[in-house]
Amino acid sequence: LVFGGQWGDEGKGKLVDLLCEKSDLVCRCQGGNNAGHTVVAGGVSYDFHLLPSGIIHENCVSVIGNGVVIHLPGLFAEIEKNEGKGLVGWQKRLKISDRAHLVLDVHQEVDGLLEEEKGAASLGTTKKGIGMTYADKALRVGLRVADLFAEDHVLEQKINQIFSGYTKRFPQLKLDAVSEVKKLKSFVTRMEPMVCDTVSLVNSRIDQGSRVLVEGANAAMLDIDFGTYPYVTSCNCTAGAACTGLGVSPLKLDNIYGAFKAYTTRVGSGHFPTELSGDIEDKLQSIGREFGVTTGRRRRCGWFDAVVARYSHRINGFTGVAILKLDVLDTFEEVKIGVRYRLDGEVFEGVPATMDQVERVTVEYVTYPGWKSDITAVRRFEDLPENAQNYIRGIELHTAMKVRWIGVGPAREAMITVT
Repeated sequence: LVFGGQWGDEGKGKLVDLLCEKSDLVCRCQGGNNAGHTVVAGGVSYDFHLLPSGIIHENCVSVIGNGVVIHLPGLFAEIEKNEGKGLVGWQKRLKISDRAHLVLDVHQEVDGLLEEEKGAASLGTTKKGIGMTYADKALRVGLRVADLFAEDHVLEQKINQIFSGYTKRFPQLKLDAVSEVKKLKSFVTRMEPMVCDTVSLVNSRIDQGSRVLVEGANAAMLDIDFGTYPYVTSCNCTAGAACTGLGVSPLKLDNIYGAFKAYTTRVGSGHFPTELSGDIEDKLQSIGREFGVTTGRRRRCGWFDAVVARYSHRINGFTGVAILKLDVLDTFEEVKIGVRYRLDGEVFEGVPATMDQVERVTVEYVTYPGWKSDITAVRRFEDLPENAQNYIRGIELHTAMKVRWIGVGPAREAMITVT
C-alpha cells in the first residue's frame, strides 16, 4: 500500500512507479479525478487522475476499485491525453469495478454551485463532483458502473431519481435524463471489455501469489474522518480504505508505505500550522513547482510538520516512508522541522479536531543547517551531504518512522533507496 501522509501532492506517483516494477497489479481504491499523480518515465511526464500510475508498465494490470468514483468523460479524456504522450496497450491492462460509482455532470455543476453559495467560506474543492457522488452513494441513490448495462428505461429512472433531488435544491438546473442516458450509453462499448468483478479479480490474484500494489489518492490530512475537517476530501484516504475500496481482508495487507514531501504543502482552503509566508514560501513554491496537477492552483508551502507525520503514522502504521523532493531544499541556508504543537500554551498531542483549534496552534521547531549543494545526482544515502543526512535522521527521530526512500529530483531514477 502507498498512501500520502500530509495534505496530498507528496509525490506518491513517483514511489508507486518505483514499486510497480515488481508488481503484477496496481490498484486505485478511493477518490476520483480530484487527485493528480505525476510520473516521469523515459523523459515523458504523465499526469494521472483516475488511471493508476502503473498503467505505463506493460507487465502490470491496473485496477480501478469499487471505492473509486468515476467521471467517464474525464476518464477517457485522460486516456486520450496520455495516449498522445505514448501510452499504448492500456485496453488490455485496465480493469474497472462494476461496483464503482459514477460521477455525473450534474454532480460537478452542483459542486460548483455549493462552493459559490459559501462565498468566502468555501472549502476550495476541485469542483469535480466527488463529494456529491459520495453523498448520493450514502443516500443509496447513486449510479454504479454496472448500471450502464441496464435497459435505457431503467437507467433513465435511476437518473431521474438523482436529478429530482438536485432540482428541488437548485431549481435553475436544466437537466434532461434522456440526454444523460444517451451520453452514458455512448461509453458502453469502450467500457464493456474492462468492467468486471474486481473483488474476485484482486483476491484471486493475491491468493495465487501475485504482487499487488495499492495506490492511495489524496492523503491522511484530507481524510474525511481524520483530516482537518471540513477542509478535507469526501472519502477515507488512509490505509483502511484499501480494504473497503477493493474488498480485501486486512489480513491480506502486507507493507504500508507513506509518502511525504521534505516540506509541507496544501492546495485549497484550510489552515495548516507550519505554513510560511513571504520570501521563504515563494522560494519553496518556485523551486518545487508547486502547482496542483488537477487544478493548476498554487500550493501553499511550509516546513515539514513532524506532528502531522506522527499522527498520520499512528493511523496508517507505515512500515516505511519516502521523503520526496529533498532537492527542493538544496539552496536553503537552514531548514526546519515542526516538532511540537502548543494550544493555548499547553503541549497538544496529535492534531486538533476543530479548525478553530488548528488555527490557534503554535509550533515549536528544530532548525537544521542547510547543505547548500546540488543533490540531484546522488544515488546513495552515504553520498548525501552530511547536513542532508542529518535532516533525514531528524525526520526519523521526531516521527518514529523509518525512511526507506529519498526523492532527489523529478526523474524516475532520481531516488535513493536507504538500506
